[in-house]
Amino acid sequence: MATVSAAPQGGISIDTIADKVYAGQRITPEDAIFLFNHPNPLDLAALANFQRQRKVPGNTVTYIIGRILNYTNVCWVRCKFCAFYRVPNHDEGYVHSDEAILDKVRDTVDKGGVEILFQGGLNPKLKIEYYEQIFSRIKEEFPGVILHALSPAEIIYIAHISKLTLEDTLKRLHAAGLHSIPGAGGEILVDRVRKIIAPYKDTTEEWLECMRTASALGIRSTASMMFGHVETIEDRVEHLGRIRDLQDECNPFRAFITWNFQPEDTNLPIPVKASGLDYLKTVAVSRIFLDNVDNLQVSILTQGPKIAQTALSYGANDFGSVMIEENVVSAAGNKFILSAEEFERLIHGAGYEAKRRNTRYELLPE
Repeated sequence: MATVSAAPQGGISIDTIADKVYAGQRITPEDAIFLFNHPNPLDLAALANFQRQRKVPGNTVTYIIGRILNYTNVCWVRCKFCAFYRVPNHDEGYVHSDEAILDKVRDTVDKGGVEILFQGGLNPKLKIEYYEQIFSRIKEEFPGVILHALSPAEIIYIAHISKLTLEDTLKRLHAAGLHSIPGAGGEILVDRVRKIIAPYKDTTEEWLECMRTASALGIRSTASMMFGHVETIEDRVEHLGRIRDLQDECNPFRAFITWNFQPEDTNLPIPVKASGLDYLKTVAVSRIFLDNVDNLQVSILTQGPKIAQTALSYGANDFGSVMIEENVVSAAGNKFILSAEEFERLIHGAGYEAKRRNTRYELLPE
């Protein structure tokens, strides 16, 4: 995709964009930039809700019960936006034992959970055999649990230190029990931005190629965007364009999730944290622009209950996960972890019907 520039927007108006959306036509990157700068958020909400009803009709808002299982916090990459990692040989670094991991999975199942979001860091001591054996043990003992596991950055690194191709790595992980890949590590898919916030991490094309390769093997994923740091509006739109282009190409993504950067205790100082309004506008523009992605998930973990409820009127149709455990965002001082009962109360309070789902966005029996 060509880099988006802040080109003159002659001829673009909220009315011309609305005409496209209501006619089922795709909006352009220039249209998306216009929407980000549009002063009336209610106009965006109306268009986003129309697009939501086209993609996911009805009044249902879904959610899942799961656990973010951070198997290690050891990571050599030193992303400036991360407060969770510890460098190799740090006194606070850890790798959970197999028994501790299985205990956490058991606790998740006992609490009604169906998904394990298995993520950590780029730990140089853990090659592919580690993941094969722990995934196989989880699959054997808890065959009903879905492993939504490893970011593209982790998978690319596992392939590198295990001296395997990306395809062979994904095949082996899939055979061991990996079901799908979370969209973590996307941040902003613009290399200029990535070099500032995570200079040692995978490039934009490497991230996309991981998702492309996984899709060819029948492994689906989600996509995400972390905004509100050093990126511009144009960068956000370029990121969304790369997601839309890859979805056109091979349909890897079940859902899209966006959240704003949490600067507390990180090495990436910013003058002002992104506002709730900025978040809502980003949700709405994402829904309107990503016309080929069905599900758009709120980020209650970073936004809190009230903004999450409001986001349901800005194009979102999924409330995300009831997190039995979460450590990464919480390491930056943010902790909105609610129960399933609270999720359902919030969804109903916003005027929607709550339904529990699995990772495949299949509704679960009542």
